[in-house]
Amino acid sequence: MRILNTCLLVTLLGSGCKVSNPPASGGSDRDAAFNRLADEYLAGYLAWRPQSGTGLGFHEYDGKLPDYSRTSLQAELDRLHSFEQQLAALAPNRLRPETAYDYQILRGSIRREIFGFEQQHGFEQNPMTYAGALDVSIYIKRDFAPLEQRAASIIALLDQAPRLFEAARANLDASLPQPYIETAIEQAEGAADFLAKDLVTALKPLTNQVLRAAFDAANQCATNELRGFAAWLKREKLPRADQSYALGRKKYRKLIEYGEGVTVSPENLLAIGLRELHRKQEIFAQTAREIDPAQKPIEVFKAIQRDHPTETSLIPDTARNLEMIRKFVIDHRLITLPSAVRAQVAETPQFLRATSFASMDSPGPFETKATEAYYYVTPVEPEWTAQQKEEWLTAFNFYTTDIVSIHEGYPGHYVQFLCLKASPATKVEKVFGSYAFIEGWAHYTEQMMVDEGFGENLGASQSDHLRAAKYRLAQTDEALLRLCRFCVSIQMHCQGMTVDEATRFFQQNCYYEQKTARQEAMRGTFDPEYLYYTLGKLEILKLREDYRRQEGGNFTLQKFHDEMLRHGAPPLPLLRQVMLKDRALWNQVF
Repeated sequence: MRILNTCLLVTLLGSGCKVSNPPASGGSDRDAAFNRLADEYLAGYLAWRPQSGTGLGFHEYDGKLPDYSRTSLQAELDRLHSFEQQLAALAPNRLRPETAYDYQILRGSIRREIFGFEQQHGFEQNPMTYAGALDVSIYIKRDFAPLEQRAASIIALLDQAPRLFEAARANLDASLPQPYIETAIEQAEGAADFLAKDLVTALKPLTNQVLRAAFDAANQCATNELRGFAAWLKREKLPRADQSYALGRKKYRKLIEYGEGVTVSPENLLAIGLRELHRKQEIFAQTAREIDPAQKPIEVFKAIQRDHPTETSLIPDTARNLEMIRKFVIDHRLITLPSAVRAQVAETPQFLRATSFASMDSPGPFETKATEAYYYVTPVEPEWTAQQKEEWLTAFNFYTTDIVSIHEGYPGHYVQFLCLKASPATKVEKVFGSYAFIEGWAHYTEQMMVDEGFGENLGASQSDHLRAAKYRLAQTDEALLRLCRFCVSIQMHCQGMTVDEATRFFQQNCYYEQKTARQEAMRGTFDPEYLYYTLGKLEILKLREDYRRQEGGNFTLQKFHDEMLRHGAPPLPLLRQVMLKDRALWNQVF
């Protein structure tokens, strides 16, 4: 998903307790014990995180909100520690290989959760935890139940707003990082506007007068609570704000290890990132020279941005090209598509337009009712000036839009969702998703498609070569952004880089304007894991090369991609253990 404004990313998912592992045929008592433990853990996980359950398709969690009281927070942390200890008592080397694989996924998830509680202190240090908690958008963008039933869930959620913000005021420390406060204020005010406008509009068809009255009261209360929270942050927290957002080297290293199983030092990661950044800058410049040697590279890129759809053709052009991209994937046998069901291209809902350029909205892997997938594209607004419309549409130039469609749709996020849903992966494998795997896969597919000739016909004419170069330039521009995130994350959290310095880094290295560069820098303060787009991509490229050498003449991209997406979305070092026979290669992630 391309983000215009900062947002808090949730990187771990959980499953409801209705799905259970079947008893392993011939499995040992230890395997059965692990499966029981996993089911018990997931049941408690979702009981405390009900909104994740709804997102995954378990609607017994509809209308519920986490309890953020201090008693509840401590109880959940104690539960996590208890399961960590119970897992430690199950020696993984005495489990069947497939069970040991799930064991490692589950243990990593628990360790990452504990790290979030004890080291990142999101409930005490990050007001965004609360500002974004009243998210009811899933109830209006997906018709998984009749409107009256979804309205009742919305009312139940909104009624909990006073309790939510009472906990926020009780839990948050006296002094908080300034970027967190500023973003939380923006988030709370935006959420209040959504409730007061977009949510009201979405529920206009509701005719049940009892529900209508209850909704009006709950919505007004929740809107007031959000505005009151924003005002409280401005009054009580902003004057005492500090710049204490950095994790520090020790915690950062643990974050990468617990989250993704990567034990490379931050210094070595930064050296890898800077080297790749400079390499991609050279590719950007060289590709620009192929297109127009008389112009500076950034001017060449700005020139191709003028080749864009009109405001009326944006959606149909994107839909037509998405089908063309899908056909390219099939014709070139890049991956097996397990379903013929298309993602539907649609205008981004009004309430998502402030933060979304383009995004894929796939259903949860356990959703059985609202199973449509939407590829949202944000159009121009009718009231914009001609200049504003032109500036917006330049971002939707045909080359960048197709690269984004690859990332979001084919063979990026949507295809990964289709493969996950259709795969023989176990419950644990389908539930817990690695940030680096998910975003790394989507980012990897952009480069892979261009490398495989996307944008060319026969590649013989000058126009074909120029078109291919323009796609390469657009994709390299996307890579530069992700590489800057990679480098900035490490430098902000391990080496004292400030928001101002990070802003300049984005301006100088991926050629962003000041406003957008600052948004990216601000995001780095509270989302240090946004380095995972590049981290995951580099890990996949290394895995592909090792798998190619292993398979020799039997290697094909289709075989590699199909095998890669059969096992859920685990941390990539763990996937190396599944796909590579040579144990000496398992830890060589780069």
